Amino acid sequence: MTADGKEFWRWSEGRWHDATLDWRAAKSITAGIDVGSVSSEAVLCLDGRLFAWNTIRTGSSSPEAARLALDGALEEAGMPREAVNYIVGTGYGRVNVPFADKTITEIACHGRGAHYIGGPFVRTILDMGGQDLKAIRIDETGRVTDFLMNDKCAAGTGRGMEVIADLLEVPIGEIGERSFDIPEEPPAVSDVCVVFARTEAMARLKEGWSKNMVIASYCRAMAERVAALLKRLGVEKEFIITGGISKNIGVVKRIEKIIGVTALKPSLDTQIAGALGAALFAYDLHRKTLKR
Repeated sequence: MTADGKEFWRWSEGRWHDATLDWRAAKSITAGIDVGSVSSEAVLCLDGRLFAWNTIRTGSSSPEAARLALDGALEEAGMPREAVNYIVGTGYGRVNVPFADKTITEIACHGRGAHYIGGPFVRTILDMGGQDLKAIRIDETGRVTDFLMNDKCAAGTGRGMEVIADLLEVPIGEIGERSFDIPEEPPAVSDVCVVFARTEAMARLKEGWSKNMVIASYCRAMAERVAALLKRLGVEKEFIITGGISKNIGVVKRIEKIIGVTALKPSLDTQIAGALGAALFAYDLHRKTLKR
């Protein structure tokens, strides 16, 4: 937040539901709750089919974020809480979803959700979350076969981009486009730590760089950091990017250029991948209870 109260980091929360589906006709209604360090998502599925979702900022309380995320999805869907048969919690704060029937790791849930969103040919997933990066490989069923994770610094993550947005006083939704409005591609900021990258960005501004040049430099640094993680894992097509940073074309296009692979551009919002995977696991688990 700046001195005059403007919050340039604040991204848009959202919700959606499929108006062509009727939850009253479903045999199994399941929910997935993904509580991350920056955002929380809730997804509702009807018989294993995506029905509704809600995404909000996590705030200071993970249990409260989980409740608000689910309540928002239910409100969007016009459905009472009692109609939900099974709930799976996942994400950074999954242990703080007090009403979940089970918790499952975010790696497994992102794999399952990305498989649903991108289709059976997806093999490599890059999840760019609020405070960590995950490079994941899955098989044709969505089962995770390998993964690498970098969670030691917020640089290259959603939180790092929020810091830069506030520093430069540029709305975070404009950063991707503005990173290409430059006379030439600048070198990446040299430090991968978000604290030092912030200091370096301030130094470039004092040297006379435009805000767009600083933005481009930071996007390039993020892309190089992420690409290095992907190359360690090995990128196999089809490739999909999930998480909030997937909406930043300044980072995404630079990643694609470095690794030489274009990411899928699905119609569904990939930020819900973790919660969607959790809702699909909940569907499997609920069906097992019905067979007992």
